[in-house]
Amino acid sequence: MNNKMRSLLRIIAVLLVLLSVLMELDMVIIPALAGMKFWMVVIGFCLMLISTR
Repeated sequence: MNNKMRSLLRIIAVLLVLLSVLMELDMVIIPALAGMKFWMVVIGFCLMLISTR
């Protein structure tokens, strides 16, 4: 995996977690993703783990 792909995965992971935090604080409201906040954080964590290898 090259550095460009790793940095892209890290950016996606940070954006997923940031979006779920903002949804939890009711700053962003996306009804379709309201039930998936936990899984968004899990996917972000997994992407971060994959990008560090």
